[in-house]
Amino acid sequence: MIVKQGFDGFSMQKLARAASVSPATLYIYFKDRDDLVFQLYRETMQRMSEETLRDFDPGMPFEQGLRVQWKNRARFCLEHPLEAHFLEQIRYSPWHERALQAADNPFAEAMRAFVKNAIRKKELIKVPVEVYWSVAFAPLYQLVKMNMHKQGLPGTGSFELSDKVLELTLELVLKALKP
Repeated sequence: MIVKQGFDGFSMQKLARAASVSPATLYIYFKDRDDLVFQLYRETMQRMSEETLRDFDPGMPFEQGLRVQWKNRARFCLEHPLEAHFLEQIRYSPWHERALQAADNPFAEAMRAFVKNAIRKKELIKVPVEVYWSVAFAPLYQLVKMNMHKQGLPGTGSFELSDKVLELTLELVLKALKP
């Protein structure tokens, strides 16, 4: 509902109606609408984090570790498009910061250790974290979005993310981030 109708279109009453339960039933499990969204976000982020960390080790060489992350992140987003879209909606909302502070999630620490190790081993240039993330992952997420919408840039027609395009883009990203 949140993905399709946005936060303004989502309410406990609408959810109860869609689930064919009484609104009171929802309040057994959730304090209020914010609590429901927060819990849903935490659960979804936890699943995404677990998928991203599959077969990943922070001590891996940078190129290998980034490749594992790209494949894992792409797979999660492509296999779970509603969850990926939901996480994107939440990213710049008040729930995101709240969940990050409350989450018991090894993801952030694994990513910090990975980047620190890569810089220490001189496999990665040292840049502000926002620059690193923008170069390392924004291209991946943009490709995933185009794939989800089956549409490339305006005037280019349909788009489907292939392993070849994913690998080409990753190679360009690695070239940009390596010393």
